Amino acid sequence: MTLVVAEIGVNWNGDFSVAKEMIHESKKAGADLVKFQSFNEKLIKNHPEKKRLIKTSISKENIEEINKIAKSEKIEWFCTPMYKEAVEMLNPFVNRYKIREFDGRDLLKNKITPLLKAVFATKKNIIVSSQTKPPKLKKFDFVKWLYCVPKYPCGLSDLNFKDIKFFDGYSNHCLSTIAPITAAVLDAEIIEVHITPDKKSKKYVDNNVSFDYKELKKITRTIREVEKITKY
Repeated sequence: MTLVVAEIGVNWNGDFSVAKEMIHESKKAGADLVKFQSFNEKLIKNHPEKKRLIKTSISKENIEEINKIAKSEKIEWFCTPMYKEAVEMLNPFVNRYKIREFDGRDLLKNKITPLLKAVFATKKNIIVSSQTKPPKLKKFDFVKWLYCVPKYPCGLSDLNFKDIKFFDGYSNHCLSTIAPITAAVLDAEIIEVHITPDKKSKKYVDNNVSFDYKELKKITRTIREVEKITKY
C-alpha cells in the first residue's frame, strides 16, 4: 500500500489547536502519517518570517504536546530534523526521519555530515528527498528516496517522471493534484504532500505548495482506487 504523508511542516503556526485540526483532518482524509519540521534560529536567521517560523519548529517545549495530539488521533507522526541536536530530541518519539533535499545533496556526494551521522545512528527508517537519481549502493539500502523538485511551487512542466522507477516515492511541491496521483500510478511507495487549513489565507507560510483538506482527500481516495486496479 502506498504511504500517504501529510506534511504539516510550518503551517500549524505554533498553535496546538491548529496542529490538532490538521492532524485530525489528515487522518480523516486518509493520510497514513503526518510530518513536522525541526530547525533552529541559526538556520532561518535571514528569513523574513523567522519570528513566526521558529514557533512552528518541533522543540523541547512543544514535542510532548504534538506527540500527545498525534496519539489521540491514532496516526503516526515524524519529523525532518535540520540540525544534529534535533535528532536526539526526536528519537524517543518518532519511528522514522525525513532528510530534506538540501541535506540529501550531501548524502549523494557520500558526505556524511554530523546531522546525517546522527540520523543514521538511530537505525530507524530514513526518507530522503532528491532531484537526482539515487545511487544503487548496498550501504544505502535502509534509505527510501523520494523524487523531489526543490522549486516552491513547481509546475507540471518542471517534473520529469521518467526516472521515478529509481526512486521509492515522490515529495510534492506542485499545486496540481495530477502530480502526486501520477506518481502513485507509476508505483510510488510513498507520496508526500504539503497541506494547509486554508489556501486563501495569508496566515500559512507554505500555502504556495500546499493542498487543502478536500484536495488531500481527493488524492488519497484516488490513490486507493489506483491500488485496486493495479493489483496483480
